[in-house]
Amino acid sequence: MNPASLDHLFVPGSVAVIGASTREGSVGWALFSNILRNSYTGMVFPVNLRAKSVLGVKAYPSVTHIPDQIDLALLVVPAVAVPASLAECGQKGVKAAVVISAGFKELGPTGARLEKSVRERAREYGIRMIGPNCFGIINTSPAVRLNSTFGRVMPCHGSIALISQSGAIGVNALEYAESEEVGLSKFASIGNKADVNENDLLEYLRDDPETDVIALYLEDLVDPLRFMQLARETTSHPEHPKPILAIKSGRTSEGAKAASSHTGALAGSDEAFNAFFAQSRVLRVETINELFAKAAALAYQPAPRGNRVAILTNAGGIGIMATDACIANGLSLAKFGKETEAGLKKKLPKTAATHNPVDVIGDSDEKRYAAALELIAKDANVDGLIPIWTPTLMADAVDVARIIAETGLKSRKPVLACIQTMGDSSQIRRALLKDKIPHYQFPENAARAMAAMAQFADWSKRPLGEIREFGDVDKESVRKTIDNAKSRPAKWLSEPECHGILKDYGLPVLEFRIAKTADQAVAAAGEIGYPVVIKVVSPDILHKTDFRGVRVGIKDDDELRAGFAEMLATVRRHASDVMRDASSLDLWGVLVQRMASKGTETILGLSRDPQFGPLLMFGLGGILVEVLKDVSFRVAPVSDQSANAMLTEIRAHRLLEGFRGAPPSDTQAIKDCIMRLSQLAIDFPEIDELDINPLLAYEQGKGAMVLDARILLK
Repeated sequence: MNPASLDHLFVPGSVAVIGASTREGSVGWALFSNILRNSYTGMVFPVNLRAKSVLGVKAYPSVTHIPDQIDLALLVVPAVAVPASLAECGQKGVKAAVVISAGFKELGPTGARLEKSVRERAREYGIRMIGPNCFGIINTSPAVRLNSTFGRVMPCHGSIALISQSGAIGVNALEYAESEEVGLSKFASIGNKADVNENDLLEYLRDDPETDVIALYLEDLVDPLRFMQLARETTSHPEHPKPILAIKSGRTSEGAKAASSHTGALAGSDEAFNAFFAQSRVLRVETINELFAKAAALAYQPAPRGNRVAILTNAGGIGIMATDACIANGLSLAKFGKETEAGLKKKLPKTAATHNPVDVIGDSDEKRYAAALELIAKDANVDGLIPIWTPTLMADAVDVARIIAETGLKSRKPVLACIQTMGDSSQIRRALLKDKIPHYQFPENAARAMAAMAQFADWSKRPLGEIREFGDVDKESVRKTIDNAKSRPAKWLSEPECHGILKDYGLPVLEFRIAKTADQAVAAAGEIGYPVVIKVVSPDILHKTDFRGVRVGIKDDDELRAGFAEMLATVRRHASDVMRDASSLDLWGVLVQRMASKGTETILGLSRDPQFGPLLMFGLGGILVEVLKDVSFRVAPVSDQSANAMLTEIRAHRLLEGFRGAPPSDTQAIKDCIMRLSQLAIDFPEIDELDINPLLAYEQGKGAMVLDARILLK
């Protein structure tokens, strides 16, 4: 539906509370009370079958008895009564509903069936519905002032929208926002998402003029590819790019099970979500504290031009800690211009540190601090400022906060203040927030927030990338190979089949032949050219090295004949040790393959995530991949930008760029392999797992080569 249809949820002219109660402390009483005491600008009608009034407002026995048009209905009735209540709303012409009531799919199959009937009622009458099993919604706009929750908090008006799949997390977030005096534009608890889901709200908030930052708490995604599309449109909007931050619960296997149980949905793997959020240009955070710390910075301050930060402090140790935090989060220390350094030396005592981080030392008053801050704020090499103040008797912390705020107003650079008082910081915070300067208790939090700002600024300027469609692939050949393999009991494809599939999709594969006899092997080597590698081929042998089924560096015919016979004898001997009936070993022959020259070993992989589908992996390859686990992930289809990010994200990426005199690897060839594998993954969903290990990367301009591959079918 058109996202404007959600206006009836967030900007209703009239609201009916079905289940409004006269019993103090009940959900129906609290919700109706919230609407009244927060000065909702529209009309509100309580619906109660028995009461004549609720909190002094005339009540109606049914929504159909209300004489006025109703835009939004809030349902606080037993779960079994919700379908009938929605039907009455439909008859009345209600446009939107929020179902607070619980007792649906979160309780199991019976509840899921009831929820299905609720969804059917809403769709039958064209009602946009949030819930069921939710906490409600809020619009803080002075033109609306609607609080349709049963919590105690009405956040102040701001530009951060908060969407929570969990009602309890939503309550916690609202409480935290109030304590930190962070303003919200809108809040929605979406519960079971029977109708309106995170994608609908993301599309609505993308175009909402009162929202500058979108914060999410998610347990699962309804339509991941639609979410990705909307998120990328939102964060890369040419006129008003909006940052999106998300907490995704279920980072551990135990947490994922709990999240699934709570929502009745299947949680995706954490690696998949990290990859998905990176592709969607969504900033993933771990806690409510981090969510608001970063959201406030992104909402209140201008975007930095780069990642060069200046740190000002009156305590050297804190400055060092702040420096470490900045570097750890991908920021760099700005190098001051000569004019700035000369000015600092003139304004500060000789014992002060005039290089970044600047330390005005502990006996500084607010005037000395202000002079230093003004100088570094003007430096063209500085993209953002983190002014830190440790309270002393030399200056009042509130006065320092005002100085920071004044500098922030004059500067077009982001300023994130860190005044380290352990007492009541409300006056300090208000002195800063008056001029939209976020306040952080510790420099590490300020550094993380500044890093998020720099990352988003980079994302918003970077092109989205292109998903290439390769025309030189042979789908028919791959289809025949897969269909033929499906007729066998074993789901693992043989290595020749794997190499054939990869070759059909344009990946660089070493020339190979299959030989059943030593004579055939010698003939194959003559065609390929020495030196060669020979490998046993059998559907019963997955890990050839476990059976000693590989021989490398064979230089001539005699060595090949001897190696052929010795390898097969060794394989059969090992088979007798691990198989009940070694005579049943199905030997297809030996793969004869040209010996590859040395290169950098990398790995490409593919697996199927239950929520996102094909998930691609890249990292350093060889036998240490499972030990080092230096890998990156992306969800297919993968763009050229995402393929490039996969290479740069691994810790050992400098090895590919050239290290200590070694020439750089052909990273373009690797990226080409990633995108071709991405297309294969999309075209053939029967491929459940795929490993290319190693993919040898040669010097820049000399390509890459697949040495070994495994493919598992569903």
